[in-house]
Amino acid sequence: MPRPTAAQFAYGSCTVIFSTLAMLLLSQTSSGAGIAVICAAALALGLLVAMTVPLPGKRPAAVEQPAPQAPLRASVPAPAPAPVRERAAS
Repeated sequence: MPRPTAAQFAYGSCTVIFSTLAMLLLSQTSSGAGIAVICAAALALGLLVAMTVPLPGKRPAAVEQPAPQAPLRASVPAPAPAPVRERAAS
């Protein structure tokens, strides 16, 4: 089983702290049982967040795509130069 990284500890800890504060403020509970339920829910949420942080170095290998080919262009010969006509001096 891989060891947790620093990012997993940080995300999990922040999630536990902020979710506990938010739930305590929103529920406005003052009973011991309510506070225990909120703390347990915050710990479960922090564990879930910490486990879903991607581990470093486990990226899937990039699949190399062949380069798109340039469209073929039909070669058209250049028009033949027209003969130059000289004007007669008048």
